[in-house]
Amino acid sequence: MPLTFSLSPYKALNFGALAFGKLSKFELKFPIKCSIRQIRMAAKIHESVLSGSNSESKRGALIVLEGLDRSGKTSQSSKLLTYLEGLGHSAELWRFPDRSTNVGQMISMYLSNKSQLDDHTIHLLFSANRWEKRSLMETKLKTGTTLIVDRYSYSGVAFSSAKGLDLEWCKAPEIGLLSPDLVLYLDIQPEKAAERGGYGGERYEQLEFQKKVAKCYQGLHDASWKIIDACQPIEDIEKQLQEIVLDCVLTCQKGKPLSNLWSG
Repeated sequence: MPLTFSLSPYKALNFGALAFGKLSKFELKFPIKCSIRQIRMAAKIHESVLSGSNSESKRGALIVLEGLDRSGKTSQSSKLLTYLEGLGHSAELWRFPDRSTNVGQMISMYLSNKSQLDDHTIHLLFSANRWEKRSLMETKLKTGTTLIVDRYSYSGVAFSSAKGLDLEWCKAPEIGLLSPDLVLYLDIQPEKAAERGGYGGERYEQLEFQKKVAKCYQGLHDASWKIIDACQPIEDIEKQLQEIVLDCVLTCQKGKPLSNLWSG
């Protein structure tokens, strides 16, 4: 059965022949019915496999997942790690706060309601926790490892400004940290997130506060952000993230320079 293209018949045939010709080198098997989008995705995957086998001289991508508590960041981060490793890429999963450090342990005590700290103090501790990893993060990226990061500076700014702290003051200690190549924001209504299992286990998991955080996140969106509907079936979210992330990884491997957060 012939493929259906949104091109002229002549161009469509040429494009299809070219695509199948290149991909046949990898012995790909396509279903009888497949779209241009599927062909392109397959081509990107094989480009990724080839580049992943020689990634020492190509930098990794800094990919951040953000969103409200219980939006699905942690599970989707793990799925992305498995996906990239399956394509042969060097990749690691990081989470902030990093509770393995001394600063991270102080933050963990605060989040679990075992200690009390001033709002300004805890904000600076969150920032310090990210600065602890800044040098290692740059080294990893420059040597070809893609980092999938569960929460980053945007969380710190959104949560602290939701408490009423000045937005610019909240952003100031983050300036100079590495800027993500891609921010995946898992968008969910606070009420929906509150219905998910485990909600309420930590200090910030309160519905009214999460509503404020959601509004603060909206003011942080920039060109690096992709908004993902987190109420879709998990499998649909996973596929959508895979395609976006693969594009980002390939772009970074082609020489996209690193930059610093909010330095402009």
